[in-house]
Amino acid sequence: MIKLSNAPSGRHFLQIPGPTNVPDRILRAIDNPTIDHRGPEFGVLGRKVLSGLQGIFQTKHPVIIYPASGTGAWEAAIVNTMSPGDKVLMFETGHFATLWRKIAERMGLVVEFVPGDWRHGVDSAVVEEKLVADKSHAFKAVMVVHNETSTGCTTRVGEVRKAMDRAKHPALLMVDTISGLGSIDYRHDEWGVDVTVAGSQKGMMLPPGLSFNALSPKSLAASKTAKMPRAFWSWDEMLASNATGYFPYTPATNLLYGLSEAIDMMNEEGLANVFARHDRHAEATRRAARVWGLEILCLEPKEYSSALTALLMPEGHDADRFRKLTLEAFDMSLGAGLAKVAGKVFRIGHLGSFNDLTLMGTLAGVEMGLELAGVPHRKGGVAAAMAYLADCAAKPAAKAAQ
Repeated sequence: MIKLSNAPSGRHFLQIPGPTNVPDRILRAIDNPTIDHRGPEFGVLGRKVLSGLQGIFQTKHPVIIYPASGTGAWEAAIVNTMSPGDKVLMFETGHFATLWRKIAERMGLVVEFVPGDWRHGVDSAVVEEKLVADKSHAFKAVMVVHNETSTGCTTRVGEVRKAMDRAKHPALLMVDTISGLGSIDYRHDEWGVDVTVAGSQKGMMLPPGLSFNALSPKSLAASKTAKMPRAFWSWDEMLASNATGYFPYTPATNLLYGLSEAIDMMNEEGLANVFARHDRHAEATRRAARVWGLEILCLEPKEYSSALTALLMPEGHDADRFRKLTLEAFDMSLGAGLAKVAGKVFRIGHLGSFNDLTLMGTLAGVEMGLELAGVPHRKGGVAAAMAYLADCAAKPAAKAAQ
């Protein structure tokens, strides 16, 4: 007698906001044989990815690569620029802003943490108010999260920099764009960011394992006088080795193969097109949500994330039960609500290696899951998203036919 397998057929839909789906092209690159990380071939690879990342961050200044998660890059940003007892200004925009605060406090920094409602990004007016009041320039850094993965709210980093400039405050600007890099337009140089923190496993389409610090001349100057202990995270040793494409310790060679391929893919598509694609998918998702009658967690349209959408469940309904039923029935993983919003929201990731049809499958899974879980909603969200995407596709086709 043949025993039927319970294993689902087809690909699992990984629609959490990171780690994201890794495209086959990148998986094939990672599968290359490991090479001598002191040999000439590696130097070529190292120089390529280090210069290529400058284009992704939109900077002419150095970008450092660590074999670590984003948490490691958080710590690196702090220990290379700060001294024990330094005061910093941070903002409660969500779970990951809160975690970065904990890292800062463990490293001996004094954190002024501005409370937030988890439904907005950083208010640049509050930044300016706090810095103007800091007559003695006690704040050594302003630290913000660009794309808050737990809420789907973005911070307008350029406006934060303008607020700092209006206040004529010398603090460093440190920004976490771990889930924003490669998904949302991010301009390290133009926005005057001093240290940008990012990771490999979201918009960059790689598995977890690499993280980045993009630097500025001001942050490099600060690193010369910073007094926190550092060894593994030290910028100076990294920069000395990176000048010729190498690293001061054994790098994650095969992930660097994947990173090289990811940079090629993004450049072939064109960064502006990458961002426009993410914008389009985010708007389609929000249109579906409005038809379903589900509330978007982010309250300010100018702060909607193009990497993910967090949706509130109706009162009395458990987001985690809905996610569990959706996973079991349709083999699709959706992001959980974290900390303060646990059980209250679910998150749809629409970032990385993603196209219109993948989004339609995702939204169909959500709509079927809502029905299965008995969540009150109006049908037709998928149709609304489909109509929007079809209209977007028709416009360039019509223009090309003219």
